[in-house]
Amino acid sequence: MKRLLSTLAVVVLFSCQNNAQVSKKQQAVIDAKPIEVPIKDGKARAYFASGCFWCVEAIYESVKGVEESISGYSGGFTENPTYELSNTGRTGHAEAVEIIYDPKVVSFETLVDVYFASQNPTQVNGQGPDRGSQYRSIIFYQNDAQKKIIEEKKAALAKQLNAKIASEVYPFQKFWKGEDYHQDYEKLHPNQSYIRNVSIPRLNRFKAKMPEVLKEKSEH
Repeated sequence: MKRLLSTLAVVVLFSCQNNAQVSKKQQAVIDAKPIEVPIKDGKARAYFASGCFWCVEAIYESVKGVEESISGYSGGFTENPTYELSNTGRTGHAEAVEIIYDPKVVSFETLVDVYFASQNPTQVNGQGPDRGSQYRSIIFYQNDAQKKIIEEKKAALAKQLNAKIASEVYPFQKFWKGEDYHQDYEKLHPNQSYIRNVSIPRLNRFKAKMPEVLKEKSEH
């Protein structure tokens, strides 16, 4: 019995130490100086996480001025994250999207509006049926102007809903592109059960909220 208790004590101590190390690494990410991605060929980039990237990718690709939405990982401290590693919740990363957009057509401010309108902003560590830190909501800023836009909109939404907004605000550091089979997943697999039951209904709820930002059908 004494040996069992001793073993359990070691396991608990190791777990606490490991969690402390993870928390320290995550805090370093949150405290880092943001990295600004330069405009290239007239296109800017923005980064968001709000649950399954299949859903978020499709939402942003429905928005006027968005050229492409890429699924991947961001917000963590692990190099070269994979889908399998991300799903352990131990990489610090969340499933995220890189939005390539024309700032002459759609502003960063509007992209933030899309972000908040396309999710349940009060759900902690997940969206809908997807639960875990890898599905948490994070909105990334690249400079002080973007940070100000995010924080003002987050505060206004909290006041409007009279609730705490779960979305975290991180300085952008790096985006890791996801595996090829995740890209354009909703578009390529419209009959997959998750897409039919979760992703498409989420996209349609967003479209009903912000019809004014949607692409014309010919643009899809």
